[in-house]
Amino acid sequence: MSDTKMKGDIAEQAVIFAALKRNWNVLQPIGDRLPYDLVLEVNNKFIKIQVKSAWFDNKTENWVIDNRRCKTNRRKMIQETYRKSDFDFAIAYLDELEVFYIFPIDVFTSYSGPIHMVEAEKRQRKPRSSNYRESWDLIQNRAYQEEIPDRISIKFGETADVAIPSQA
Repeated sequence: MSDTKMKGDIAEQAVIFAALKRNWNVLQPIGDRLPYDLVLEVNNKFIKIQVKSAWFDNKTENWVIDNRRCKTNRRKMIQETYRKSDFDFAIAYLDELEVFYIFPIDVFTSYSGPIHMVEAEKRQRKPRSSNYRESWDLIQNRAYQEEIPDRISIKFGETADVAIPSQA
């Protein structure tokens, strides 16, 4: 299959299916102008996901994804680096193997170029990307992190230096 748009659609549907099997809700934005492809609702928290379809590089015998955003502007393709605020996780899908790599945004953007994923047991030392193979627990853990609300310590009977709207 050579159509990159079709490969991207297949990768997105595979991520949606995997999320639904985990009983997560999935929201899909209309259009493709946003820096993320999906939003997962896990434990009442929204997590933005960028989906990448990996290709097999025959020369290196690795699966590869680009960690840049590609946009087409009529006649030319524009590539930009992602910002840490663009999404929470990038999920790479290796279609032929039906394998997912789940990269937190800070890890994804820390690569200086394409990300290589090695599925063959040919190396003595595993690449850094191997830590993220099928690491769905990273999304689960992110959703269950407790938020610590800002609190003002006031003893009973004390007044706070806060104006009450009805008394302002």
